[in-house]
Amino acid sequence: MSTVYSVLSAFAARCAIVAACLATATAMAQDGVNKTSINIGQSTALTGPSAALALPFTQGARLYFDRVNAAGGINGRDVKLTSLDDTGNAANTKSNTKKLIKDGVLVLFGLYGSPQTAAAHELAKDNDLLIFAPMAAADELRGSLYPQVYSMRPGYSEEAAAITRHANTLGLRKLAIVHGKDTESLSATEAAERTMGALGANVVAITSGDATDKAITSKPESIMLINDFAAAAASVKELRGKGYKGPIYAFSSSGESLMADLLGVGGAGVVMARVTPKPDNAKSALVRELQADATAAKLGKPNVYMLEGYIAARTLVEAIRRAGKEPNRAKLKKAVDAMSEFDLGGFRVHFDGDRVGSKLVELTMIDSRGKIRE
Repeated sequence: MSTVYSVLSAFAARCAIVAACLATATAMAQDGVNKTSINIGQSTALTGPSAALALPFTQGARLYFDRVNAAGGINGRDVKLTSLDDTGNAANTKSNTKKLIKDGVLVLFGLYGSPQTAAAHELAKDNDLLIFAPMAAADELRGSLYPQVYSMRPGYSEEAAAITRHANTLGLRKLAIVHGKDTESLSATEAAERTMGALGANVVAITSGDATDKAITSKPESIMLINDFAAAAASVKELRGKGYKGPIYAFSSSGESLMADLLGVGGAGVVMARVTPKPDNAKSALVRELQADATAAKLGKPNVYMLEGYIAARTLVEAIRRAGKEPNRAKLKKAVDAMSEFDLGGFRVHFDGDRVGSKLVELTMIDSRGKIRE
């Protein structure tokens, strides 16, 4: 009898172990991790107007993930990025997010746009799913209502503050804002008006891009453009064509090199915010690594958005490594929360008590040759 009991006990113990292993495997699969891969989900604008910025970000991220996979992955698992096209439409983002969650992903990565990120967060918050490194800068995403959003870039308030301080050093206090009508531009405009006013600027006019006359007649000492690169470039041409000769500023969402390419020498003197290091700084180990990978992949010269994606992917990989050999969503969040002064080779990332990894805002200018310079 005792022998039978022992056999049954051993059998029960083995069953319990098997059940525990199956439960662990099921949980890991739901969290986007299996024996061979770590699955990362992305909804972004692969087509449409926003793709000019969003696509290079995705290309940069893939370059780094490919580098990691070529070296053996993360603890033997390949990093698999599934990118779904939302064309920059928040409703599509929500549909894509539902699919990604159903399929099982460890993290949502590199979403494009503040409205799109907010739409995805409605689903992410109920699944303990981080939204990591979105190309979104609305200030509210950094607040308590969006606890699953972890940004790599500063908010619009930080960009507005950097521009306002620069204008102040030139004695420019009267400012007009020319903005787009899309939700992203309106969010940035609200942050700019609030921040610039708090720093002593006198915002004399706020108008849309199809009413630049209003900005000029308010007699500003400088003009801030908040729009996508094509519309911002069109506003520069229109303002100059109507005789405005004062300084013109633009947020990082205006596309830096993309706008410079459209304007050429006509963009001389336009000052733009940038939230990454220079993408052509050969002194930076990080930039040299990206340039080598981009050349090997025949992607051409990297711009700031490709570099932003590369930085974001590198940071995420480090966080996943720190989450241990069997990462899951909870462990990943803990790893990101604890990340302090992570040096990527000339660019430092610091979360550790904050959900914003970098506060870097640098200003660049289009020179008389139509080129970007510090």
